[in-house]
Parts: sequence; C-alpha cells; structure tokens
Amino acid sequence: MILMKFGGTSVGDAERIRTVFEIVSSAKAKHPVLVASAHKGVTDKLFEAARTAATGTVKAQEIREIHGRILADLGLDAGLLDKLLTELEVLLKGISLVRELTPRTLDYVASFGERLSSRTVAEFFNRQGYPAIAIDAFDLGLVTDSNFGNASPLPEADALMLSNIKKYDRLPVVTGYIGKDKNGDITTLGRNGSDYSASIVGAAINAEEIQIWTDVDGVMTADPRLVKDAKPIDVMSFNEASELAYYGGKVLHPYTLIPAVRKGIPVRVLNTFKPSAKGTVVLREPAVEGVVKSIAYKRNLYLINIVSTRMLYRAGFMSEIFETFGKYQIVIDMIATSEVSVSLTVDSDRNLEPAMKELSEFAEVTVEPEKAIVCVVGEGMRSASGIERDVFDAMKRAGINVQMISQGATRINLAFLIENSEVPSAVAGLHDMFFGNGRRGA
Repeated sequence: MILMKFGGTSVGDAERIRTVFEIVSSAKAKHPVLVASAHKGVTDKLFEAARTAATGTVKAQEIREIHGRILADLGLDAGLLDKLLTELEVLLKGISLVRELTPRTLDYVASFGERLSSRTVAEFFNRQGYPAIAIDAFDLGLVTDSNFGNASPLPEADALMLSNIKKYDRLPVVTGYIGKDKNGDITTLGRNGSDYSASIVGAAINAEEIQIWTDVDGVMTADPRLVKDAKPIDVMSFNEASELAYYGGKVLHPYTLIPAVRKGIPVRVLNTFKPSAKGTVVLREPAVEGVVKSIAYKRNLYLINIVSTRMLYRAGFMSEIFETFGKYQIVIDMIATSEVSVSLTVDSDRNLEPAMKELSEFAEVTVEPEKAIVCVVGEGMRSASGIERDVFDAMKRAGINVQMISQGATRINLAFLIENSEVPSAVAGLHDMFFGNGRRGA
C-alpha cells in the first residue's frame, strides 16, 4: 500500500484531475490511498468568506462557481456538491448574523475545501471505471486535540485509521488538512497541513511509501525563483529535509516528516505536471553524498534584542525570558547570547507587544522587523572543514553584513540572519559558492 497526496495545484482544475487519474491508475497494483487538498486557491477564498461574513456580508457564490465549473468540465453531475455547498452557505449566514468568528468556526469553514475536492475527485474516478470513495479524514479516525487552526493527532488516531482503512474495497480518497476533536468539532492541522495529514495517514496504515505530488520536480538546491540554475536533489535524509522545511523550504510542510520518521517510511516528492521526473526521495539514513544539499530561507522575521546587566553571573535570568515567551505562545527561531544580552528571532508579531512590555520590566528591549534567516543544509557538513569560511566569503562578496549566526547540535546546518532585502543576493551567492564551478557541490 502506498499513500499518494495531491496538492492544490495538482487538483486545481479538470485537466489536472485527469492527470491525477492517470498517475494513480498507473500505480493501482500498489493499492494506493489518495489524499486530496482543496482545489487551488479555494482555502484562501474560504478564509476570506469567513472573515467577510463576520462583518455581516455573505459571499459564497465564487466558491460555488469554482466547483461548478470543475464539475462541468469533468462531465459530472452539477448537483454533486449541493449538500455541502448549502451547508457552507448556511454556516456563513450564521456567522454574519452573530458578527463573530471563533477559531472553531473558522476551522469548520476551512474544512469545506478538502471535503468538496475529495468528492469531486472520487466521483471522477468512479465515472472512469476506477471504484473510489471520498472519506473525510475524521471518519477514517483522525482524531485530534482542540487546538483549532493548528491541531495535532491524538495517540489513538493511528489504531483507528489502520482498522478503518481495511473496511474499504474501493480507492480511498481522503481529505487532507482536517480532523475532529473528541467533542466532534472539526479541526485543521495548520495552513498547508495536507502534507502533514497525508504523512499521518500514511504512517498509520503502514504505507510502503508516502508520495507528495506537487508542482515542482522535487526538493531543489535552492529556490528556483531566486536561482535559475537550481537543481533537483535525488536523495535526502530525514534530518536534511526537516531542517529545510523548518527554515522555509517550500516543498514540504515542516511537520510532514514527523510521522514518516517515526515509522521509517520513505517520503517521495514528485511533480504532477511531469510525472516522469525522478523527484526527490527522503530516507532515514541514506549514504552521505557531498557537503551541502540545499539552501533555504525564511523572510519577515522579527529580531528581538534583550539587554540587562542583571544577566551577569545570575542563575535563572534566561528562564524568565523563556517563561515570558512561553506564556504568550511565541515560538523562537534562532537565539544568540552574550554576557549581558540575548538576541533572538520570531516569525510573527502575534502577542509580541504584551511580551515585550513584560520583558521591559527587567531589561532593555528592542524589536527590529523585516529580517530573514538563510540556512545552508547538508549531512556532509558534519565532517567538512571550512564551511563557515565559505559562507562568510560568499556574504563578503555579496556585500552582506551577517547579524547573527547559529549552528545546530546536529552540525548539518548553518543559519544566519540578514535583512529581508538581501535574501536574493545571499541565496544566489551561496549557491554559486557550493554548486557553481564544482567548488563545493552537493
């Protein structure tokens, strides 16, 4: 059994869904389980519709038209999705009446994208003679906590999904992105969480392989939008892929690999638009090849500087800082310390103002926006010498001042902080250093 997840662009219109049918049909002997995202752009429109409803205006017609157009182009019954679309419209009407949008209700609205898409895809497969059934992930057994907007699966979900998947003698077309908590409320697993839910399902059913079908040839040596000669990577380790995802790699969702690592299941990234492309396979412990595998970046960060002479030789000072960030649920990306200062980065200004006010009671605090982290990743960095020198040489040539630097305990990444505006030059310079002219190639 293999798990095949198709993203929003992969099911974005009738032509793409026909391609998905060909891809899945060619893998029929491997007993695929399909996980489908919402059609391209629909989740954003659902969020917009929910927020507009909270102001008193219901706008659902565009969402109905998108799905109607895809049904017509596939030759499917125009009324196939009427029940769900009517449910959505009633929900939006309710939001408009109370003028309130809670996280729980927002998850409910957002869930319609995958629920609508999965039914369209399954029905098209049926019409083509490939028996399929649309399954909401929560009906399969994906039970989560109640952290609306960023839910996590509960331990019992694995056994439930493994047991339930055996009940289906047709191709399961499972919704990505959504689950239900123990109260029966629909939850979502975070934006772009369909990859994560696919990995959760794949691990639960002990899939032979988890395939993530997207719109690129695999994981690249750099963002091809910034580096035209970026190359696809054939094989990566789970550690390398995890670091890239965390530091802004766009191909894999940061949580995707966790369930796969737990079960040792290979994750393969493939291109729906070029099914013959080799793609990238992520393995637990592949043979180490080269030094650097890829360069990632994360923009729009905030640099927080905390300075206080009270830090000097004082135990417990750092715990006060971390307790404050924990209290306000602020996630730290990078941190550096000196005798009397702490510098760290966060990726959102959510709850930042009250946290800074609390910290300013015992330290001088400044916040600098529009920062970016650039990260060089590769298993070969563990044993290679001179990586730091090469990185700083590349930055010197690009005229970029590095503001912070960090290397993880695994020694497979080197990350540093720069200005947002310097990212294109930094990434291009590093790619030329490690992949240009055979200098330090992957």
